[in-house]
Parts: sequence; C-alpha cells; structure tokens
Amino acid sequence: MSQLKIKSSIAISETGFLFMPNTGDSFSVNPIGVEIIDLLRQGKSEKEVKKTILSKYEIDDATLEKDYDDFLNQLKQHNVADTDEN
Repeated sequence: MSQLKIKSSIAISETGFLFMPNTGDSFSVNPIGVEIIDLLRQGKSEKEVKKTILSKYEIDDATLEKDYDDFLNQLKQHNVADTDEN
C-alpha cells in the first residue's frame, strides 16, 4: 500500500501557514490539517491518522473518509506531498 509523504522542504507553522520554498507558494490549513500533516511527517499510516482524528474530534467515519481523501488530494495537487510506493 502506498504511503503519502509530506515533502521535507515544506515549512509549516503552528498556525497552519504552509510555505513551499522552491516555488514561493504558500497556503493556509486549519488546525486539523496541521495535525494530519504532523502525523504524516511522523510516518503514521492512513489508518493511524484516521484513528487519531476520530478519537479527538466529533466526526463520523463517513465524513472523515471523505474529508481526509479530499485533503490528501489537495496536498498532492499543490505538490505538497508525494505518494511513496512501497
């Protein structure tokens, strides 16, 4: 199964300001987005990330599934993350 990896060159502040030094692009993500990025940087699996979010926030499985996939697709689309094919 492939694992999403946040590019090491990406800088992210605690407030969710994300900066890409190679392009100069910047984005803002919400606190849950920051937490997801942090968990992915720690090498957590998709299952581990979802379990953490489900345990901390009032969200149902179906909503998390959709929102998580949308968020990861946005990260890939903006070249913030790559899929690591293992």
